[in-house]
Amino acid sequence: MPSVSNPDFTVPYERAGSGPPLLLIHGTGGDGRSSWASLAPKLGDQRTLLMPSYSGSNGAWDAGIDAGAPLTVELLARQVGAVADDAAPDGVVDVIGFSLGAVVAAAYAAREPRRIRRLVLLAGWPSSADARLQLGIRLWLDLHQSDPAAFVRLATTLAFSPGFLSTIGEVGVAELLRWQPSSDIRRQLELDLVVDLRAELPKIVAPTLVIGCRQDQLVPVENARALRQAIAGSDYLELDCGHMAGIEQPEALVAALRGFLFD
Repeated sequence: MPSVSNPDFTVPYERAGSGPPLLLIHGTGGDGRSSWASLAPKLGDQRTLLMPSYSGSNGAWDAGIDAGAPLTVELLARQVGAVADDAAPDGVVDVIGFSLGAVVAAAYAAREPRRIRRLVLLAGWPSSADARLQLGIRLWLDLHQSDPAAFVRLATTLAFSPGFLSTIGEVGVAELLRWQPSSDIRRQLELDLVVDLRAELPKIVAPTLVIGCRQDQLVPVENARALRQAIAGSDYLELDCGHMAGIEQPEALVAALRGFLFD
């Protein structure tokens, strides 16, 4: 697996497909491989997919890890930018960010506008001031320390819509509960609590598609609507699903992504 390294961090990344580069940025507790496993085959026929695993994910390293230093959006944006520089011929990429990855993608687009051709923000948020978002993440943090199995059950409950979980039944839910969060997820969760991009979002100039999830119990859909309002000229799509749109609504999501990116 390729990686980018410097004195501040090491970031491994997956590479697949062929064509112009498409940077896929995962969310909290994920990594480049597992987070995009279901969507990558449907996007890699026309794009070279670059899927980094940023700090807090398995295989990643940064200078603050041993001391448990807090992660910052700036650090993660630098990391995904380093992957783009390493793998894209001219450093220009299309970007899809999911959840915390959408936060990182938006920060990268605001700070490096010449490097982003098109931008997709899926189930992201502009600021962690949302009381419902704070409640869920703080509960995650408490359970991560005290009861890891309960943490996974709660994460599954919040990440999917009630109807979807009922439809897949006990066998399907059991499969979802096999999820193993990244080794340093706590630092990512702590970052989730302090995000504030409100001053940076107006700086985004790349054509942008914001996608909200109407039944999202983790990042309420009002946050996606706020992202759309803050990014001038952005397009907006709302899917009738929970946070994990790639699992609940893969066909609708892929159609939207291809329609926006593959013209």
